[in-house]
Amino acid sequence: MPVITLFRDRFSSSIGRSITVEEMAKWLPWMGLDIEEVGPDYVKVEFNPNRVDFSSHAGIARGYSGLRGWKTGLPEYEMKEGKAALNVDPSVSEVRPYVLAAVIRNISLDYDSVRELMEIQEDLHWGVGRDRRKVSIGVHNMDVVQQPFSYVAREPNAVRFVPLDKTEEMSLQEILERHEKGVGYRHLVDWAPKYPLIIDSKEQVLSFPPIINGELTRVDSWTKNLFIDVTGTDYKAIARSLNVLVTALADMGASLESVNVNYPDRTVVSPDLTPQRMRLRTDYANRLLGLKLSESKVIQSLRKSRLDAKKISKGVLEVSIPAYRIDIMHEIDLVEEVAIGYGYFRMKPTRLATMTTGKQHTTSKKANRARQVMIGLGFTEVKNFILTNRVAHYENMRQKVGGGMIKLANPVSTEYSIARENLLPSLMKNLMDNKHESYPQRLFEVSDVIRINRKTETRSERRLHTAGVSSHSTANFTEIKSIAEALLANLGVKRWDVKATRHPSFLQGRVAAIYVKRRKVGVLGEIHPEVINNFELENPVGAFEIDLKEI
Repeated sequence: MPVITLFRDRFSSSIGRSITVEEMAKWLPWMGLDIEEVGPDYVKVEFNPNRVDFSSHAGIARGYSGLRGWKTGLPEYEMKEGKAALNVDPSVSEVRPYVLAAVIRNISLDYDSVRELMEIQEDLHWGVGRDRRKVSIGVHNMDVVQQPFSYVAREPNAVRFVPLDKTEEMSLQEILERHEKGVGYRHLVDWAPKYPLIIDSKEQVLSFPPIINGELTRVDSWTKNLFIDVTGTDYKAIARSLNVLVTALADMGASLESVNVNYPDRTVVSPDLTPQRMRLRTDYANRLLGLKLSESKVIQSLRKSRLDAKKISKGVLEVSIPAYRIDIMHEIDLVEEVAIGYGYFRMKPTRLATMTTGKQHTTSKKANRARQVMIGLGFTEVKNFILTNRVAHYENMRQKVGGGMIKLANPVSTEYSIARENLLPSLMKNLMDNKHESYPQRLFEVSDVIRINRKTETRSERRLHTAGVSSHSTANFTEIKSIAEALLANLGVKRWDVKATRHPSFLQGRVAAIYVKRRKVGVLGEIHPEVINNFELENPVGAFEIDLKEI
């Protein structure tokens, strides 16, 4: 989850009034923010990834002012008609087809605000851009370049420029091979015959999206005017990211200017901050929230969430949503805004008439009891993946696969290609991985296995097993039998039988099956020497496995 540190002085400046750290810590959670840490002059909060407008002091200040009732309703942003143009060359259509832009004037930056600007950019790259695949953003010092700008595609070695944080010119191919950002993101463009660039009228490179900006347009505390480009493969995601960024900058005191983005077949005026409009039924909101709010009260609550609304018919409101609220997609999202504006702290919790008190399932109780007993017997609990592979699970244990193996259709790796049906192979691998530790080693696991069951809808079932292994120089059948019986007795089993059996993983003559009420529930004995060799162990191993669901 993304985290932002809100400094009291800066947050107060964004709001336009002085507040205390205590006030911040009290009210911020009612906006859906989780408090991570409270310091002498700051509050660190965690916000949901869908609320990327909360990635700046200004963005959170907007919502905070509304919640407190200081500034309500839809924020208004003046968009001046700009003279800047961005010409889109047809060559980019096959590699990264979409671009939008904006001009920011008269912004006042210091070290902290430059850092925050970069953090907003990265939050958008992750939250909306899917790590730059769908969206990447470039922020440039506009005063060192000349318009009009062009979005073009060039061959890998046709252009050279100094990338950000470097001092030497590099070709596009060299950036992908040597620059840390190029190495990290080369997979987004290296498959194309030409790479995208944003250049000015003098062919100076502003950006090599989605990889790196040019050192020429570096932004620092002296920068006053910005040119912002947003490129990508998803036009809607690009537009939304740009809206979040420019509205945050506007709330930081900057002026916004539009850019004419000239595609081969159309011209787009960017950015477009036209509010989105949706309908909300007041009875729907009241039913979900358990309230009886009037239409005027619902409108008031929406305005405190920095939205706007008007009645268009009986019980139906038309809600205006600011361009930076890219998280609002359905009517239920508007209901949540009503709840925030009304105040969760004003809602009284009620018990449902049919509410019951939760308690542990019988199987969970049995599992926890088994853990307590095994720990009391001197064993250490381990947790293994439910996925394994054929070699470790069957071949190393001297077992035939048969028809009961559950294979994954598309495994990530051969290491995890099947679902386990027993716990013992995993415990044997634990012993192999811990050969360097001192002996005796006594391990146990209480967990699920997956078995074929053609009577169920999924043709399989989960069963709760417990298994234990004891490895040391004198490990034997008698020891492991006494441990298994102690476990059964402490689990409340009144009567059980231990009968000689055959099992390929155990030494013949030193293996037995466990029966409870004439049903076989497990096996115990000394592990076969061949199995011990397969797991590269040197000490004998006593082991048992019991199906807890059977008892």
